[in-house]
Amino acid sequence: MTKPTEEILLHDNQEIDARKIACHMREIIKLVGEDPNREGLRKTPERFEKALKFLTSGYHQNLDHVLNGATFSVAYDEMVIVKDIEFFSLCEHHILPFFGKAHVAYLPEKRVLGLSKIARLVNMFARRLQIQERMTSQIAEAIQEKIAPQGVGVIVEARHLCMQMRGVEKQHGQAVTSAMLGAFRHNKQTRDEFLALVRPKNT
Repeated sequence: MTKPTEEILLHDNQEIDARKIACHMREIIKLVGEDPNREGLRKTPERFEKALKFLTSGYHQNLDHVLNGATFSVAYDEMVIVKDIEFFSLCEHHILPFFGKAHVAYLPEKRVLGLSKIARLVNMFARRLQIQERMTSQIAEAIQEKIAPQGVGVIVEARHLCMQMRGVEKQHGQAVTSAMLGAFRHNKQTRDEFLALVRPKNT
């Protein structure tokens, strides 16, 4: 009898079944017309399992684990920005990488986040099967949920191998997505300040 879907989904404290993933990858190698027993491919299924486990490790994390209590009461109400946060993720449509940079800003109300935690937050959502639009919103909403700032702004710039390697095969195309909450959505001056600070300087 097939298990209900919710019973076979990955949860925070479950381990990926390495043997099953490796076995399936061995079969995929056969299906594309290769010999999984030749020297160069013999250990590929196990290597693939390890890589996939790392690239989807965000499923085994949650906000509290990532932030680890690093929210602080501070009398500071100016914009906080962490820009050029590099990330790698996997497109859920083709399981091909997309990668780029995230720029994250917020206007504190009463609490601030440890700066390194913002980068860890980006990694948590990136290391899942994703679409760029959802990931952008998840980052903004997580910060809003945890410290209730006056506003949050997130911009993500990424290149997608599903577009560069296949399909339209445009190597220089880049996708840009944004999520603006609170003051970043409703106050043009705040939004413009954020955009100006993350915009590349002309050289």
